[in-house]
Amino acid sequence: MAEQNEKLHIVVFPWLAFGHIGPFFELAKLIAQKGHKISFVSTPRNIHRLPKVPENLQPLVDLIQLSLPRVDKLPENAEATVDIPHHLIPHLKQAFDGLQQPLTMFLERCKPHWIIYDFAPYWLPPICSQLGIPCISFSIFSAFILHSTLTFMRTKTSEYLRDKHIEHFERNESGVSDVFRTQITFDAAQVIASRSCMEMEGETLNLCKSAYSKPMIPIGLLPLSLKFSEDSNDENWDTIFNWLEKQEKGSVVYVAFGSEVTLSDEEFTEITKGIEMSGFPFFWVLKKQNTSNVELQDLVVNNSGKGLVWRTWAPQMRILAHRSVGGFLTHCGWSSVIEGLQVGCPLVMLPFQYDQFTVARLMEEKRVGIKVQRSENDEKFSRESLANALKAVMLEKTYKSEAEEMSKIVGDKELHQKYIDEFVEYMEIHKPVLKD
Repeated sequence: MAEQNEKLHIVVFPWLAFGHIGPFFELAKLIAQKGHKISFVSTPRNIHRLPKVPENLQPLVDLIQLSLPRVDKLPENAEATVDIPHHLIPHLKQAFDGLQQPLTMFLERCKPHWIIYDFAPYWLPPICSQLGIPCISFSIFSAFILHSTLTFMRTKTSEYLRDKHIEHFERNESGVSDVFRTQITFDAAQVIASRSCMEMEGETLNLCKSAYSKPMIPIGLLPLSLKFSEDSNDENWDTIFNWLEKQEKGSVVYVAFGSEVTLSDEEFTEITKGIEMSGFPFFWVLKKQNTSNVELQDLVVNNSGKGLVWRTWAPQMRILAHRSVGGFLTHCGWSSVIEGLQVGCPLVMLPFQYDQFTVARLMEEKRVGIKVQRSENDEKFSRESLANALKAVMLEKTYKSEAEEMSKIVGDKELHQKYIDEFVEYMEIHKPVLKD
C-alpha cells in the first residue's frame, strides 16, 4: 500500500467523441482539484476545442496532443465524431487504434500511477500490464446501460442490446466490433467507474456490483457549475438573454439534439411542424451535424415565427436555467439529461440511438418527462405525437414538480463531490509502488 498523502499522476484517455471527451475532462479537473497531476491525452484539434483549464488547475493539468494517423476515407482534419457523418465512424476508430505506438511511448516516459480509459482502446490493457500501470474503465453512460453491457458480456444474452445496438455487435472497418472493444477494456480494468449515483440508480448500481467481481465505483453525475460568468462582452449571450427576457415564465421550449444526432429530412420536417403545432415559443440550437439539408435549415429559420433558431454554440446550462424555459426537447444523451434536471427542467424525450432509448425509459419511470410516441409498425414519430408530448410537459405541473425534486439530487454539488472524494481516495490507497 502506498501512503495516502502522496500525489498521484493519472493519465486520462477518452474516445474521440465530445460526448465522451466532455465527461472525461470534467472528471480530470475534479481529480486535479484534489492536488493530483493529470495528463489528458487526445488529438491536437480536440485539445484545442476543450474549454480553458481553470487558472488554479493549470499547473496540474497537462494537455497531451498525439497526432491522429491518416487513414483512407477519413477526411482531413477529422479528429472526432462531430467532424464526420455516422458511417465514417469505424474509420475514425481505425485511426484511433493508430495512437497505440505514440501513447505507449508516452506511458513509458511518464510512468503514471493510473490510467483512466474509455471503451475503445482494446489494445491498451496489455501495454499497461507490461508497464505495471493499473487501469480504470470509465463508463460515461447511465448505470442501466452499464448493467445491460455487463449482463451481456457475462451471459451473451440481452434482447435490449441486440434490438437497439445491433451495429455494435458487428465487426466493422476498424477490424473489430464495439462489443469486442468494450469487453476487453472492461475485463482488463482493475476498476470500473460509472457516471451515476446511488440516489438516482441505486438498485441498478447494486446489480452491477453483484454482476462483476471487481470494484464498481460510482463517481457521481459530474454536474456542471451554475456560477455563470457575467461577461458584458459576450454578445451571443446578450442576444439570447434579451430574447428570453421577452418571453413569459415557463413558456419556452428549449430544443437541442447534441452534435451526434443526424436527422433525416422527414424527421427534421416532423420536428419543425410538431413544434409549430404545439404553439409554444422555442429556442432551437440547430447544429450542422443535425441535418445536411441547408434548404430545410433555412426553412425553419425563415419561418421560426415565435421561436429563435441558433446555429452556433450556445450556453446550454445558462439557457436551461432561465426562468422563461419550461421544457427541454432532447435526444436524451446522458449529459443533456443531467444538465436539464440539474436546473429542474422537465424533459420531452425524443431518443434516436445508443443509450438514449434507455435513458428515456428511466426518466419516464421517474416522471420527469414524457417520451415522444413512435409507431409500433415503423418506429417513426409524427408531428402530432411530438406536439402532444410538448403540450403535456409544458402544461401539466406534475412533470415540472418531479423535475424540480430531482434537481435536489442532480444539482447537489456536495453530494457529487463526496463521490469524487471516495473515488480519489480509492486511487490513493491502491496506488502502485512505481519502480525506477
